Parts: sequence; C-alpha cells; structure tokens
Amino acid sequence: MATLSLLNDYMTPLLAGNRLACRQLVQDRMKRWGDTMRLYRDLLWPAMEQVDRMYREDRINAASEHMATRINRAIADQVQAKLKAAAAIGKKIIICCADGESEELGAQMTADLFESKGWEVYFLGGGVPADEILSIVGQLRPEVLLIYGTEPTGVPMVRNLIDTIRTVDSNPTMNIMVSGGVFNRADGLWKEVHADLFANTAQEAIPLAEAAEPRKAEPRPIGAPKKRRRRRRPPLLTAAEQELQQQQQQ
Repeated sequence: MATLSLLNDYMTPLLAGNRLACRQLVQDRMKRWGDTMRLYRDLLWPAMEQVDRMYREDRINAASEHMATRINRAIADQVQAKLKAAAAIGKKIIICCADGESEELGAQMTADLFESKGWEVYFLGGGVPADEILSIVGQLRPEVLLIYGTEPTGVPMVRNLIDTIRTVDSNPTMNIMVSGGVFNRADGLWKEVHADLFANTAQEAIPLAEAAEPRKAEPRPIGAPKKRRRRRRPPLLTAAEQELQQQQQQ
C-alpha cells in the first residue's frame, strides 16, 4: 500500500495546482511500481477522496478543489492508457454520475477499472436526463447500472429513476448499484432508494458486480393491477436533506 508520506508528497503540488510536479511524481511511481492498477488504488483514488473531504470541511477553497480535481483527472486519462485490459467477459455496465467535476472523476476512474477487467463499459457521465438513461438501459440491456457520486439534492431523483426503471421493466434482470457521494456518508441510504448493490469504491464495486446474480423480477399475474405502495418517508432521506441544509447554511 502507498505510504501516507507518498500521498502527502502528491497532495502538496496537487493542491497548489502544480501540474508538472504531479505528472513527474506519478510517472516516477509508475516506473517504480510497474503496476498501473496500484496507481489508481493507492494514489489517484485516495487523493480524489482527500480533496473532496477537505473541500467539504472548508479546509480548501473552490479554486484549489477545481485545480486539484482537474489535474487528477488529466493524470487519470494518461494512466488509463497504460492499464492492461483483460479478456472480454461478456458483461455490460452503464455508469452515470452527478453533474460535477469531482463526481465525473470518480465515475471515470470506475469506468476505467471496469473496462480493464473485461467489462463492456458505457460511461454517460453527469447531466444526462433520466428518460435518456431509461432509454439506453432498455437499448443496451446491461447487467449493471452504476450511479456514482450522488449529492444530497440528487437522492430523490435517484430513487425516482430506480423506481421508474423497475416500473417500466425494460431490463428486469439488471442490477442497480450506487456508489460514492452521499451514499458513502449515510449508511443504509442505498437501500432506501431501492438500489440492489452498494460499493464504497471502484475496487469494491468490481468484484461485487462480478459476483452479483441477475436480478429476479417480481412476477405479477396477467391483468392484475399494480399494488399501490403506501408512501413512507425513509429516515435516511431525511438525513440527506439535513446534510443539504447544513451546506446551505455554511
């Protein structure tokens, strides 16, 4: 595992916006390790998480966060080209995320790592309307839809998207996984939005997706009316809203 001192060595130029120093450090580490996957796991991903955490705690300003995230993403683009690709495993995954640079970075690195493991990856990024996500799910029929990096404001939209996908039933065996963002900070929230799977990181997401059995659709007798669900307010949705209110008050 990477040492704390190595991460600190990277964070210093990263937060200062020193692109050249960051590239040189990563290139040197790549030569010494000879393991591109390890760069993701032990340097780029921890750096991304630390930048996000420092910004949320008001330890860095928006300018530093933006510079650091963009440098990390540019380096991830370069590192991705050196990832060794495994043989295709015949499975598809669609990855979408919240509409933000930090969320795009985490989702992009997740897409890179899934692709390196032989998955056929479709990376939508952020800002894609729910109806278009629904359409492409029906068109491509992937084994997994991964929603990454949701903010508190986006939790109701994620739940509505998942419920709509299940109601339309265009890909009934597909598992829906959530990861990152508020789901990493609110334990159990993933269940309240009716997701099938949850992973903290891309490293956790890959084996979880590989081991997941096709989702079993709930059979409904022909001609039977849909049951009306009694609407209840899940407690962790309230927790997500409270986090949003705290952010607005700062």
